[in-house]
Amino acid sequence: MKKPRDFFVLYEDASVVALDKPAGLPAVPIKGSDTPSALSLLSAHLRPKHQRALVVHRIDRFTSGVLLFAKTERDRDALVRQFLAHTPVRQYLAVVRGRLAEREGTLVHYLRRDGMFQKLTTAKDREGARAELHYAVERPLRGASLVRVALVTGLQNQIRVQFSAIGHPVIGDRKYHAEESAERRIARVALHAAHLEFLHPRSGKGVSVDCKLPADLQSLLRAVSYPSRA
Repeated sequence: MKKPRDFFVLYEDASVVALDKPAGLPAVPIKGSDTPSALSLLSAHLRPKHQRALVVHRIDRFTSGVLLFAKTERDRDALVRQFLAHTPVRQYLAVVRGRLAEREGTLVHYLRRDGMFQKLTTAKDREGARAELHYAVERPLRGASLVRVALVTGLQNQIRVQFSAIGHPVIGDRKYHAEESAERRIARVALHAAHLEFLHPRSGKGVSVDCKLPADLQSLLRAVSYPSRA
């Protein structure tokens, strides 16, 4: 994958800042590495204004889209409480393999860490963490589907693990579906954090942030879309 571009600011005020994080840029620094991260770049961006960047939540390194930071500990704590309560609206767009049997649905699994991987477990496994999401097919594609996913819980790699479990892996997901190693149309996971809604930590009013699909996902969609009719 080529070097990721720097972030774009989607929303900013005195308390929070929401970024368009490109795929390939880690959300936070990687231990033992000097690779830039969204946190380090934003901190450098805010430093001349004597402001800080504090982590509220994360998205995977090779997932693009909305990433939220706070500027003060008070604001960070208020936002983290929202995420722990699963109240923010977090919607992703994913291109998955195959045609889903139902155009809308809910997936519930139980996940357990196994080294670097999230593994599915049985519902009776008390050590398994509940993973739940809702999905709706936005567009059927040739051998694939564009789905909008709304997270209920927010476990690491949750969308990737759950869609792989039902036989519809996210295109480009080599971690949870080995056969994706042959995919050449996109150099990363076809997953994008497209929409985030949360309550402002100071005013309590709703804030809605949208992030358009990046060029690589638009190119993938063109490659797998049905030809338009004249």
